[in-house]
Amino acid sequence: MIISRIALKNWRNFKKVDIALRDRVYLIGPNASGKSNFLDVLRFLRDVANPKGGGLQKAIQDRGGITKLRCLLARNDPKVTIEIELAEKVDTDSLWRYTLAFGSEGKGQQRLLISQEKVEDLKNNKVILNRPNKDDKQDIDRLTQTHLEQINTNKEFRQIAEFFANVTYLHLVPQLLKHADQLGGYRIENDPFGQAFLERIAKTQDKAQTARLAKIGEVLKICVPNMRKLRFKRDEVTGTPHLEALYEHWRPDAGWQREDQFSDGTLRLLGIMWTLLEGDSLLLLEEPELSLNEDIVRQIHKLIWNMQRQAKYRRQAFITTHSEALLQDQSIDAREVIRLEPTKDGTVAHETTAEDLALITSGYTVAEVLLPKTKPASVNQLSLFKP
Repeated sequence: MIISRIALKNWRNFKKVDIALRDRVYLIGPNASGKSNFLDVLRFLRDVANPKGGGLQKAIQDRGGITKLRCLLARNDPKVTIEIELAEKVDTDSLWRYTLAFGSEGKGQQRLLISQEKVEDLKNNKVILNRPNKDDKQDIDRLTQTHLEQINTNKEFRQIAEFFANVTYLHLVPQLLKHADQLGGYRIENDPFGQAFLERIAKTQDKAQTARLAKIGEVLKICVPNMRKLRFKRDEVTGTPHLEALYEHWRPDAGWQREDQFSDGTLRLLGIMWTLLEGDSLLLLEEPELSLNEDIVRQIHKLIWNMQRQAKYRRQAFITTHSEALLQDQSIDAREVIRLEPTKDGTVAHETTAEDLALITSGYTVAEVLLPKTKPASVNQLSLFKP
C-alpha cells in the first residue's frame, strides 16, 4: 500500500495541511521549513502502532510532550489531528482512511487523551471504528491508548496497523558502519542510522541476498563505474559480517575491498538501494545526496526508480532534499514534489501548480522552476546581479 493523502492540523509547524501524494514524494523547502517534521508524523504513527514498547503515550513523550508537538499557532482548537488515506497503488482510489486526534484533558491530571480515532473502509463505504464510543465514555482511561496499538482491538484493520508499524526511516551514517567494532553493540531503536545494515544482509536468505546484491551491483555501476562485483562474506575468525566489492585492477582479484574502505557516498547508496529492495513498507530518506559528488547526485532519482521497478513490491519513498543536482533530473514527475513554505500562519505545503507543471512539461527541470521559490526573495534578487 501507499499513502495517497495526508491531512494535518496543528502538527508542529504545520497549522493545516491537506495534500495528495504519489509513490515518490520529494519534500523541498528552506531550512527550518518543516521537512523533517513532515516525515516525523509518519515516524510518530510507526511508534504509536508499535506493539512492543510503543504506543501513543510513549510516542508523544519521546518527542518532548504535547507542547512540543502542537503548533504554536493553535489557539481556538488546540488538538492535534492526523488523517491518512491509503491506496493499493498510485492513481487508484483510496481504500482506507485513518484519523487520530488528541490533546490535553484540560483539567485535573492534564492527561493526554484521544479526542477522535476513526477507521473508514472507503472501498465498502463502512466506518469500522469511531471513538470516543460508549465504553470510552464510561472508562475515560481507555482514551489514553489507541486501538491502533492494541492487537486485541485492531483485528478488522490490522493491515493499517502493520503498515504504520513497518515504516522505515533511513539516514545512514557511514562512519557508524565503518567503525562498528569500536562503537560497541549499542543500537538506537529502529536503527535509523544504518548501524545494523550488515546484520540485516546477513539474516537474508542466501538466494535473495545474492540476487539483491547482483541487482545493486548492476545499478551502482552507473555511479561507481570501476566496481565490478559485490559479495557478502563473514570473517573466518570472528564471524563478523562484511560486504566486499571487486574494483577493476590490473592484477586479478587484487581489487577486493571491504566496506570500511568504501567511500561514504558508496555506503549511503548501498544502504538506500538495499532498503528499497528489502520490503514493501514506506521508506523515509533524509537528504540522500549527503557525501556524494554532484555527478552521482544527478543519478539518485534514476537509482531509486530502478530499485523500485526491480523490487518484488514497489516501496513508496519520501525524500527530503536541498539538492539542485538531484532535482535537475528531467524524469522527475513534477507531481512528486511538495514545496514547503514557511509563513506567519505556519508552514504551507504546496503541490505543483498547473503553471509550474506547464513549464516543467515544456522542458524546464524541477530545480529550475521550483527551487527558486524555496529561497528568500533577497537571495533571488542577488542572483540577478551575477555575471
